[in-house]
Parts: sequence; C-alpha cells; structure tokens
Amino acid sequence: MRLIERYIFRQLLGPTLLAAAALAALALLARSLSEFDILISQRQSALIFLKIIMLALPQLLNIVLPIALFVAALVALNRLHTEQEIVVCFAGGMSRWRVISPAIRLAVFATLFSLVIGLWVQPWSARLIRETAFAVKTDVASTLVQPGQFTEPGPGLTVYAQSIDRNNLIHNLFIHQERSDGGASTYSSREAVIATRHGAPVLVMLKGSNQQFSNAGVLQYTSFDEYTFDLSSLFQSDELLHYKIADRYLHELVFPDLSQDWEQKNRAGLLAEAHSRFAGPLYNIALMAMALAAVIGGPFNRMGYGKRIAAVGAAAAVVRIAGFGVQAACEDNVWLNVLQYAVPVAATWWGLSQIFRQKVSRYVAISRRKAAYAAQGKPA
Repeated sequence: MRLIERYIFRQLLGPTLLAAAALAALALLARSLSEFDILISQRQSALIFLKIIMLALPQLLNIVLPIALFVAALVALNRLHTEQEIVVCFAGGMSRWRVISPAIRLAVFATLFSLVIGLWVQPWSARLIRETAFAVKTDVASTLVQPGQFTEPGPGLTVYAQSIDRNNLIHNLFIHQERSDGGASTYSSREAVIATRHGAPVLVMLKGSNQQFSNAGVLQYTSFDEYTFDLSSLFQSDELLHYKIADRYLHELVFPDLSQDWEQKNRAGLLAEAHSRFAGPLYNIALMAMALAAVIGGPFNRMGYGKRIAAVGAAAAVVRIAGFGVQAACEDNVWLNVLQYAVPVAATWWGLSQIFRQKVSRYVAISRRKAAYAAQGKPA
C-alpha cells in the first residue's frame, strides 16, 4: 500500500478495534447477566463463571464484528469526507478503487478472521461451554443442598440446611431418608461438608445424631462426632452430554453419522449451519461496501450525509436480519442455502455499484473550484 492508502487504513483500523471492543464488552455484559445464576443458585466458583463468559467471546465476536466494521467505517469515512481529504485524493489522480481499497482490505482481513473463528475456534469454545454447563448441572454439591429450603435430590430423600458459608461449610443439616424395606432414617448435624473419598462424593457430618425407624416401629438413636453419608447413588446419572448443532465442527456438519436418529432428523439443520459458517463472514465485506456507499456513493454535500447514512444504516440492519431469517429457513429446506450467500453478495454488489456509478470528475471539479475560490480570496 502507498502512503495515502496506509493513512486511510489506519484511520479505519482504530475505530474498528474500538467499536469491536465496545460491542463485545456489551455482549459479554449481557451474557454475564444471563449466566449470573451459576454464582447464586448453583453456587459455583467465580472461576467457572468467568470461564463460561470468556468462552462465549468467539461467538459474540463473529456477531459484532460486521457491525463494528460498519459503524467504524461510517465514522472514519464521514470525517475524512467532510474534511475533504477524500476529495483531495480524487483531485490528486487517485482512482475510486484505490480510495476504497484500504477499507476493502480491512473487510477482507475481518472476513478471514471470522472464517477462522467460525470453522475452528467457535465450535471448540462452544463444546467447552457445553461440557462445563453439563458438569455444573450434574454437580451433586450444588443440587443437594439449598440454604433455607427443603430439597429432594433423590427418591425418598429430603435435605434441609440452615445456611452455607463462604467455605462451603453447611450449618444445621437435616436429612430424612426412606428405605426400601419400609423403614426410615433421620440425620441431623451441626456442621457438614461435601467431600470426595475413593473417587466418590460423600457428605461428612460433624457433631450430630441418627434416628432409624424399622418397619416394625422400633426406634434406634445414635449420636456421633463424625459420620460419612454416601452420595454415590445420587451422583450416578443416565443423562449423557449431547452437543448441539452450533457446537459441531465443519466435518461433523457436512458428513454426519446418519446411523443415528438425531443426525437423520436434523440433517437439514446441520447443512444450514455448515453453510452459515462460510456465508456469515461475507457480511464483513457487505456491510463495509454499504458503509462506503453511504459516504462515497453520492454527491458531495457540505452539510453532511446524515440522511444518507441513516437510510443505509437501516438497509444494513435489514440485510443482517434477513441473513438470520434465511439461515433459520434453511433448516427446513436444503435448497434455500444458496440464499445464505445471495444476501451478502447482493448487498456487496449494491454498495459497490453505488460507489462506482458516480464519476470521479465531479469530485475533481469540486476540488478545482474550491482551489480557484481560495486563490481569489472568496469563500468556497
């Protein structure tokens, strides 16, 4: 790139990075609010919470990057145009393609970046989120005891605890268990803690008592300083981890295992997701072309381009929403997948056509007229 092209590229790169960071931060904030239940209800550590939030970043980046490009391009190009720097470029003999080439290069780099994220990084992070969420869901420590509530974590088992402190120490624990022979057992302890022994989860109760009722109505009372309650029967689960369509890699989407019933039923949805991995990054180029059309695709206006930018901004929103709608429609009809590429390609074609339909001579004439007025001491 030549000096002036590098200058335009830098003017676009800075706002793009800032816009992407700001939009990604807002998206992460919204995601953190939706996942805040992990800390409160499920009592997981802050590390698990941060892990889930940060693993969602690749998917959020793929969503906000085209929008960041569009907003940053509008801001930077509008400033360059209103300060007549682009007009000077045209007056200096630069072709229209050379003027917009830094923006197109930036959009291409963003497209390649989005493609790498969509094909490899996003499914990897989505799998880790799914595995972490599954581990949290099957975590017996978070589901067994709810402070101040009676819970039934298993058949015939009722658990109550007054409180749980920051060290996960359970205070004033009560457990009632009904046995298969018709009897029942009741445990109470001042303190308890969930631990692991021999690879199995156990509940260690301290300073408590045990009351057992046999089916014949006989009561046995025992006090203890420490008692271990086995939780392995509660920990066992028949639930299996299942990856959703968005969690799968490209080869799993294109070549699914058709011997599985779920794979056969969701064949169209798998193909729609595969095509969206390639079509989605094209919106970086499409929205950049529309941003260029909003600023450069019309006649010079000293009063600014507010109306034109607003109109193109609304059109860009319609294009992106249409892309999501087309992707959803493709889950029912495989032949509609061509529309996933048609929407961004059509938007790109429209934007470039608006740019190149204006003649550069108009900008050159404006620049020469301003120079003549300046030489005569008259306002332009």
